Amino acid sequence: MKRDILIHPDPRLKKLCAPVSDLSDMLRALADDMLETMYAAPGIGLAAPQVGELSRLIVLDCIKADEGTPRPLVMFNPEVIAVSDDTNVYEEGCLSIPDQFADVTRPRAVEVAWIDRDGNACQEVFDGLWATCVQHEIDHLDGKLFIDYLKPLKRQMITRKMQKLKRERARA
Repeated sequence: MKRDILIHPDPRLKKLCAPVSDLSDMLRALADDMLETMYAAPGIGLAAPQVGELSRLIVLDCIKADEGTPRPLVMFNPEVIAVSDDTNVYEEGCLSIPDQFADVTRPRAVEVAWIDRDGNACQEVFDGLWATCVQHEIDHLDGKLFIDYLKPLKRQMITRKMQKLKRERARA
């Protein structure tokens, strides 16, 4: 089931998410809903707080439909356990901050540990766009948005645009 995506500023997007202690069918269904929502948006990543759920759950797939076989990942309790010294700059966007983009510098490669939808412990090194995406989504679980990496003036400008967008959507 496709879910509504929260738009910044929303207090739920700034909250620390609770670790998932038990994988229930309800959480697996949430993961499925999040994948459907992410693909429909369209986006390459989505975190549970973006759909109003304060659980440590993210989904991602950085393979574009016309570029190969999809690789949807569901990560419960994802954690960055190692980062590269090298960095990358990507122009990031966010489904909770539509049509706004900015360059963000992050480690080029990260090693991430997580629990998959079947309860298996997983660990993988991601680089390039995958590394940026997984870091961006994990940030959401800690109440951090990509605009928090920007200078205050740029961040305020984007926040004002989102407030205006929310007012316009409320009137529609």
